[in-house]
Amino acid sequence: MARYREALAQSPEREGLFTTLSGLPVEPLYTPSQPDPDYLAKLGFPGEYPFTRGIHATMYRGRLWTIRQFAGFGTASETNARFKYLLEQGQTGLSVAFDMPTLLGYDSDHPRSLGEVGREGVAIDSLEDMETLFEGIPLDQVSTSMTINGPAAILWAMYLVTAEKQGVPLARLRGTIQNDILKEYMAQKEWIFPPEPSVKLVVDTIEFGSQHVPQWNPISISGYHIREAGSTAVQELAFTLANGFHYVEACLQRGLAIDQFAPRLSFFFNSHLDFFEEIAKFRAARRIWARAMRERYGAQDPRSWRLRFHTQTAGCSLTAQQPEVNLIRTAYQALAAVLGGTQSLHTNALDEVYCLPTEHAATLAVRTQQVLAYEIGVVNSADPLGGSYLVEALTDQLEAEAEKYFRQIEALGGVIAGIESGFFQKEIAEAAYRYQREVEAGRRIVVGVNAFRQEEDRPPEIFRIRPEVEADQIARLRRLRARRDQGAVTGALAQLRQAARGGANLMPYLMEAARCYATVGEIADTLREVYGEYQERAVI
Repeated sequence: MARYREALAQSPEREGLFTTLSGLPVEPLYTPSQPDPDYLAKLGFPGEYPFTRGIHATMYRGRLWTIRQFAGFGTASETNARFKYLLEQGQTGLSVAFDMPTLLGYDSDHPRSLGEVGREGVAIDSLEDMETLFEGIPLDQVSTSMTINGPAAILWAMYLVTAEKQGVPLARLRGTIQNDILKEYMAQKEWIFPPEPSVKLVVDTIEFGSQHVPQWNPISISGYHIREAGSTAVQELAFTLANGFHYVEACLQRGLAIDQFAPRLSFFFNSHLDFFEEIAKFRAARRIWARAMRERYGAQDPRSWRLRFHTQTAGCSLTAQQPEVNLIRTAYQALAAVLGGTQSLHTNALDEVYCLPTEHAATLAVRTQQVLAYEIGVVNSADPLGGSYLVEALTDQLEAEAEKYFRQIEALGGVIAGIESGFFQKEIAEAAYRYQREVEAGRRIVVGVNAFRQEEDRPPEIFRIRPEVEADQIARLRRLRARRDQGAVTGALAQLRQAARGGANLMPYLMEAARCYATVGEIADTLREVYGEYQERAVI
């Protein structure tokens, strides 16, 4: 508890009642009255190695998690309006969803973009769009998360230049770019370049961030999409941390000191339906990461040992049947994330099976988090399920099963060798197939789908993208190309091409191209010339 008293001296508890509804006091932490000899080694205290019980001594008594809602659709101006609406509803951080052309590094007028512009996220073609996206939103006062991977360095460069134009020093920016390309090859399938140059770009962002944007998380190592593709909790845990180890080793090969970059590495997990398994997964992840960082990689700074993570409730668990039930699923998943100690949370909207969230559905998703934060008392004590026989046993089991996978991956030759051989893809596909067979056979109940059906399922209100969005975005893009300094663009792209061939850190060159209003597609095409494009080998 000495660490807790030290933490209080630095950051006092939030104002509020830390009692039950009956008025009984809730202690900041509970421990066994007679702890077993392994207690400190396996669990310890919140804010202390190995962080099984949480990365902060005071946890949510000191600061709540960041309430985020993934948002983006249509044009930058339309998404800007949704951002401002969500902030008014009490959201405490922004999270940007990009459309498919942006995710794949194509401009809105590229033939492959036809029919997809602004449909599943916001269309961002240039710095001009990024400036519009954050117009009236001071970037030194809000934490921004961007779900972007293949062209992550390009979009981050545009964001950084947007901050410069607002007069915000890079050192004051807070946020995260997902930037986890390895899980794309495993699960989500939104890549541009082959694995090796893609990882090189990730290291560029980590190196640049550690030097110039110290409060930014340059990567969010993501298990979410691995789980959405059908993996088990064990696979999500193991594959995500294996990817994290690969990025650490790539940074060390670059010559970066472990404590120079490791404190800003972050993670992104799924919170699925098996309540206690999910809580145990988060706890096991912290313990595995802490031990690896200290014992395997020799990190000395305690901040390097702490696994910080964002959580999103399981989109793949939502059903088109009886969509109101999705509110209940999401609430339990969010509760598991909070009991597991998340630092940031997105709650899915009830209508996401049908469409992008309506304002009403998005507001209910925010309210779900606010009820968790302010009404039901789970924030009053750190790791309230710590010591539960079930939770502790599951935490140990998940850790042991993850270690088995680590040994398999090492025997294969590492993560990239596993990707190229199809190991991860096959493991995930087999897990997804087993789950679907269980549902179809009725061995696993899904309310409204294979049990407790209703004769008619009434669809919710549908949020529809304006049909003019694509034409509007293309017209905006063509006006930009007509008025910018084309000579400056050509020169910046030539310098970028040369730097890429020479192996330099590309972030300064990407920022210069952004300043000239080079487009996402032009920048990505320049790098395609140097790196080529990845073609996945079929896995059967």
